[in-house]
Amino acid sequence: MPAAVPAARALAGHPAPAPAVQAIARAAGAAEPVSLAEVNARAELLARFDRSYLVPADTFTRLAALLTDPHRPGGPFRALTIGQRNTFRYHSVYYDTPALRSFHDHRQGRRLRFKIRERLYEDTGERQFEIKLKGRRGDTVKHRRPLTGDDTPLDARCRAFLAATLHQAYGIGAPQNLHPSLGTDYLRATLVADGERITCDAGLVCTDLRTGRTVRGHGGLVLVETKSTGRLTEADRLLHTHGVRPADFTKYCGAYAALRPALPANRWRRAAHRAFAGVS
Repeated sequence: MPAAVPAARALAGHPAPAPAVQAIARAAGAAEPVSLAEVNARAELLARFDRSYLVPADTFTRLAALLTDPHRPGGPFRALTIGQRNTFRYHSVYYDTPALRSFHDHRQGRRLRFKIRERLYEDTGERQFEIKLKGRRGDTVKHRRPLTGDDTPLDARCRAFLAATLHQAYGIGAPQNLHPSLGTDYLRATLVADGERITCDAGLVCTDLRTGRTVRGHGGLVLVETKSTGRLTEADRLLHTHGVRPADFTKYCGAYAALRPALPANRWRRAAHRAFAGVS
């Protein structure tokens, strides 16, 4: 993978970071820090409702300033900080069948749908095997298993974990013919308050691992996801007040809508056209 350009400034000889990358770096730098242990205690949210927004960088900067204001009633949102870092590089690999069962189950809105991925936190080296399910209320329920040493996402232990998770949650068997499907890379800042989180992503790059085709996120947009137990959050209300409405967009399905125009992906096509630069 290419080396990441530091978010807050460009190195000599390198172009300046995109506006969205600069915006999330400034927001995280201006916020008070919060540790990972405290995030997990206050707002781990393995079962939650997610709402996605494609936010112009200047709008995001104004909203982040309001949310991280030290004088905010109820206390400011704080930025996840590990060591001296408050923005983090994520690399994920999604797994699907050759016929893209997971993609099509989501396209058709099937109740028993799931996504399977490996996530690498590049700055810490932590790896997780994750299964994202859709709960009975339409919420997202995440199950995960740490990967260590020579563990691979499709080894016997992960397949057993996948089979047990799908059987317990849905009463169905696990697909056997899984293959790496999509790779994603991006920079993330996470803002946290009691019972809610806001993830702020920029510099998104998605690669179809079967064709090698790549699409890059629009440099002027921050992908914001609000995560809570169900109610509209203050962040949601502020976004709506500033004319930003939820986008029908996920990294996996939105990327495939952009990468494979022949797929029946109309529900994500409009958001994908906005999210990815140079996609017709």
